[in-house]
Amino acid sequence: MSKWSESDIPAQNGRVAVVTGANTGLGFETTRALAAHGASVVLAVRDVEKGKQAAARITDTVPGARLSVQQLDLTSLESVRAAADDLHAAHSTIDLLINNAGVMHTPYQTTKDGFELQFGTNHLGHFALTGLLLDLMLPVPGSRVVTVSSIGHRIMADIHFDDLQWERSYNRVAAYGQAKLANLMFTYELQRRLAAHTEATTIAVAAHPGAADTELMRNLPAAIRLLAPLVVPLIAQPAAMGALPSLRAATDPGVLGGQYYGPDGRTQSRGNPRPVTSSPLSYDQSIQQRLWTVSEQLTGVTYPI
Repeated sequence: MSKWSESDIPAQNGRVAVVTGANTGLGFETTRALAAHGASVVLAVRDVEKGKQAAARITDTVPGARLSVQQLDLTSLESVRAAADDLHAAHSTIDLLINNAGVMHTPYQTTKDGFELQFGTNHLGHFALTGLLLDLMLPVPGSRVVTVSSIGHRIMADIHFDDLQWERSYNRVAAYGQAKLANLMFTYELQRRLAAHTEATTIAVAAHPGAADTELMRNLPAAIRLLAPLVVPLIAQPAAMGALPSLRAATDPGVLGGQYYGPDGRTQSRGNPRPVTSSPLSYDQSIQQRLWTVSEQLTGVTYPI
């Protein structure tokens, strides 16, 4: 089979997509590609002005692109609920939800609700948003929830139920690994629940970009950032390539619920998208279910399935 690329995206006319973190990096490229193939795309972003600037840049290259900007701060459950309310008012249905936004290797900080920043933003914010929008997706044949994880889910990663918010001690790499492992476990558990919902055709899929040259690099240790101009071109691929796994997960007719897409290179750091496997721990159903229960308790969001 030939390598899957942006040209393989089928027509998306009539479909509504919501992309979090759409103003830069992977989210920007995902939005641009979906708009270029006819989708109406909502740029769900923390900074509305930056979102408008991103939409204008896309329109410059995709004349007639159907774009709108929605304020969404994943570090605030109040903002997540307000965004969900706005999206309900603006759209009767949603075809694609791409949970793309995230932070990586940040110094210890908490969200507005007191959650460790990486876990709260990357996992809990998206868990809440998905639960609040799922009723707009369930009636839509072929609708999909795509959540972006990372090869970092394998690095020092576990779900630390005894200290989920890293209040006793903090390791920014391990905290990122936990958050990205949670993204995968959320996807697998969501797919199991969707599959048990007899009337739903919505599926949940995960993706990772490999090593992509995006703004997430800004929180790497100073010594690595100094070397970045020399190292990044050798190990990372452009954001447009990094977005391909998400785009395939969102649009390829052959995608199955519960799959995980990443680059086809030997270390999954570069290349074209294909189905890949995640860590053995990520498939542990008992941990997935426990994480789901805890996430409902922390966010106050329960799912309509």
